Amino acid sequence: MTLAPTGVLVAEAAARGAAVPAVNVVTLEHAEAIVRGATRAGTGVILQVSENAVLFHGGDPRPLLLACRALAAAASGPVGVHLDHVQDAALIERAFEIAGEVGLGSIMIDAARLDYAANVRETADAARRAHALGLWVEAELGEVGGKDGAHAPGVRTDPGQAAAFVAATGVDALAVAVGSSHAMTEPSASLDTRLIERLAAVVPVPLVLHGSSGVPDAGLASAVRAGIRKVNVGTALNVAGTAALRAALAAEPALVDPRGPLRASRAAMEEVVEHLCRTLASA
Repeated sequence: MTLAPTGVLVAEAAARGAAVPAVNVVTLEHAEAIVRGATRAGTGVILQVSENAVLFHGGDPRPLLLACRALAAAASGPVGVHLDHVQDAALIERAFEIAGEVGLGSIMIDAARLDYAANVRETADAARRAHALGLWVEAELGEVGGKDGAHAPGVRTDPGQAAAFVAATGVDALAVAVGSSHAMTEPSASLDTRLIERLAAVVPVPLVLHGSSGVPDAGLASAVRAGIRKVNVGTALNVAGTAALRAALAAEPALVDPRGPLRASRAAMEEVVEHLCRTLASA
């Protein structure tokens, strides 16, 4: 059994000056592709289920998280399970209820939509309760990109405020705004590596890069060298997987069995994950 705590995966990566890939799961095919890609690359990986993915599956996180746990348990390398960008209080409660059953190792409490004081208050309370269950906690200071938040053009995380936020909340990792943005379909983002270095120097917990699909390989490598310890990717899988699915369906218009197109989609996503894992490992 190779289900691994997220905190352990990140700590081991940090000790090597490396970063753990954390990849978004939308369907079972995503989860299979992520584990297979990481296995081919010979690295650990984190399976991330976001609040949006939970809503897509009807609002109950248990089935998809159980599937992730089963895949992690059968994998040859270390695989963590993480619940990402959780804003809904009811989902936080549900996650706490089922954490042990589904193998949940960590949760991201996303109160970044609130003002600073409210973000601190809600994050600190959730972190205290999560820690009592043995969960590793990630948080976000300011919204991370794609929605006119902290990753909008020109907006960046302030090192002093980031250090104060971590001290006030007791979180185990912090997602920072350094130039990337969610939902980018092309790797055109330019990261502020100097800012990452400044943040790493004053923030006493691992730094997390969101919106990494929009960052080119060289940028990811530089970010890891500067201090990023967890790299979140989602859109890149969907771009590759959807393109392969579309091509397979177009090639056989009369096809009714979905397995062939889904197999092609899964294979395309697997290649993306393998490449990501190798890129981070070589950094």
